[in-house]
Amino acid sequence: MQAVVVRRPGGPTSLVPEDMPVPSPGPAEVRVRVSAAGVNYIDVYHRTGKYPLPVPFVAGSEGAGVVSAVGAAVDRVRVGDHVSWAMVPGAGYAEQVLVAADRVVPVPADVDDETAAAIMLQGLTAHYLTTSTYAVSPGDVVLVHAAAGGVGLLLTQVATAKGARVIATTSTAAKAELATAVGAAETILYGEADVAEEVRQLTDGAGAAVVYDGVGKSTFDASLRSLRPRGTMVLYGAASGPPDPIDPNLLNVLGSLFLTRPSLAHHIATRAELLERATELFEWVSSGALSVRVGARYALADAARAHEDLEARRTTGKSLLIPGR
Repeated sequence: MQAVVVRRPGGPTSLVPEDMPVPSPGPAEVRVRVSAAGVNYIDVYHRTGKYPLPVPFVAGSEGAGVVSAVGAAVDRVRVGDHVSWAMVPGAGYAEQVLVAADRVVPVPADVDDETAAAIMLQGLTAHYLTTSTYAVSPGDVVLVHAAAGGVGLLLTQVATAKGARVIATTSTAAKAELATAVGAAETILYGEADVAEEVRQLTDGAGAAVVYDGVGKSTFDASLRSLRPRGTMVLYGAASGPPDPIDPNLLNVLGSLFLTRPSLAHHIATRAELLERATELFEWVSSGALSVRVGARYALADAARAHEDLEARRTTGKSLLIPGR
C-alpha cells in the first residue's frame, strides 16, 4: 500500500510517498481502508517537529473509511463499517491505517466518507469551542478570525445558529463572501483595517463577548483589544506563530479579560465525550444545520502541495487527501 512518510522533520518536501506493507491490527485495533484523510495545521506542526513525533511516522491524524479488519478483542466494530476518527497520529495519509477501536466513530448512513473526514477534527473543534470553552448564547457578538478557513467556516455557522452575531475576519474579499454566505453579519479584511477599531465601531464601542483566534501572533493583540469588559479570548491555534508573552496585568487593564488556550485532545479524552460530541456534530450535518465545504482534494502523492497551499493560506474550507485519486 502507499503511505506518506516523514523520516526527518522539515518543510513540505519532508512528506514522501512510500510503499509499505499493509498493517495487521492489534487485539484492540481496527484497520481501515481510507476513503479520505483530512489535512490540518497540526499535521504541519508534526511535520516540522514543532509538535514532535518519533520518526519515521505516517503523516496525518484524521480520516474516514471502511473497516477492513478488526483485532481479536474488538466486538463493537465490524468489517464493512464506515468509521471516522481524529487526533490519532499516524492514522491519516495512507491507503490503510490502524486505529484503536475506541477512537473510531460510526459514520451515519446519510453522511458520506469525505464529509465525515472533513468534519471530524475541525467540526469537533468548533463544537467544543462554542459549547465548552465559551458557551455561545443568543445576542453574543462573536469575532471569528480566518473565518473562511476550515474551522472558521464551521465556527461562523455554529455561532450564528446559536443566535450570535458573528463578525468575521478574512484576508481577501472573496473569502469574506464565503464567510457572509454561511452567516457572518459583518466582515473585516484584516490586512486593510484596524480590526479592533472596526469591531468597536460595529458594536458602538461595546466590543465582542468572545474572540476565536486560531491565527496567533499576527492577530493576538487585536483580539484582546476587540473584547468587551470580562470578555473571553480563545486562542485555539497559532497558524502565524505563537504570540509574544504578555504581562497578565494587561488582562486587567483591558477589562478583566479571560484568556484560554484550549485543545481538542482534552475535550475528547474519553470515549463517552468523543461519541457525545461526534453524535451531535453528525446530527447538525444530517439536518442541514451545518454545511461542510471541501475546498480542495489531492492525491496522496501530492501531500506536499497540500501543505504548501495550507501554509500559504491559499485554501478555503477543508483540504482532503484521497487515496487512489
